[in-house]
Amino acid sequence: MSAEVRIRLRRRRQIRRKAFIFLANTILDAVGESNAELHIELIGDHRMQRLNREYRGKNVPTDVLAFSQREAPSRRSSLLGDVVISVHAALRQANARHHSVDEELAVLLIHGILHLCGYDHERGEPEARRMRRRELILRRLVHPLPRLVGSY
Repeated sequence: MSAEVRIRLRRRRQIRRKAFIFLANTILDAVGESNAELHIELIGDHRMQRLNREYRGKNVPTDVLAFSQREAPSRRSSLLGDVVISVHAALRQANARHHSVDEELAVLLIHGILHLCGYDHERGEPEARRMRRRELILRRLVHPLPRLVGSY
């Protein structure tokens, strides 16, 4: 299993890359993708808005995007895909939900990885419930969380 983290933020030193890799590998193992390769990119709102506009036609920032490398029925790649997280959105959502930024980043990472594994809450309420149940199981599994960010 191999997770790679790319940080594209001005305050990149606040992110604990090894902790992100550990968390991602724990999640990959739990979803049966222990041999998969995963790319994680941590960005800000401006870059996220551009990606959301380009790939989803929505000209607003979002919190997480997932880009699967396994959607085509051709040969199965070891690369599961890319999860892109807006750290700015994670900070806002953590404050609004009254939990830590570490918790919010873990929620977003789990959500993105599940999308790469074929879960899609936008397919309807039954699939949304299925995805929420899996997210809750994974959230419990990864506790206690590693410290993902320093003081931000």
